[in-house]
Amino acid sequence: MEYTKTYSANDGHIDVQNIMDGLYYPFYMEYCRHDYIREVLGFDFEKEARAGVNMVLSKYTLQFVRSLKKGDTFLVTCSPLLDSNNKSVLHFRQSILLNNKVVTKAVFSGTCVKAGGGRPFLPDNLLEKLVDVPYWDGEL
Repeated sequence: MEYTKTYSANDGHIDVQNIMDGLYYPFYMEYCRHDYIREVLGFDFEKEARAGVNMVLSKYTLQFVRSLKKGDTFLVTCSPLLDSNNKSVLHFRQSILLNNKVVTKAVFSGTCVKAGGGRPFLPDNLLEKLVDVPYWDGEL
């Protein structure tokens, strides 16, 4: 269930060393993850927020392997993973690839919360689309 999108390094994200500033790698992963969540899982952030349900990140772990440079066109991947210990958490294993080589890899973890408060949860309509998703093994 891997999803991919192609991006090009924005010139405004390139630092004085002619490489992408580390701050921006998670942004490209977020763009891809949000598109996946909306297009494949059918969770529309704006519609859900208006209905009082917010999807939020609880943590992420990111490892840099190499750097992107000015002018690079790269792939960002996104694959969902369930949590074996906490049914209200959804993980996303993501990577940035340049010429089929890993640039950055990460796991983002999140959940949903009601705007008015309450316990974290994953909506039933989202869980229905995740029936065959594997459990996270703890690896990036």
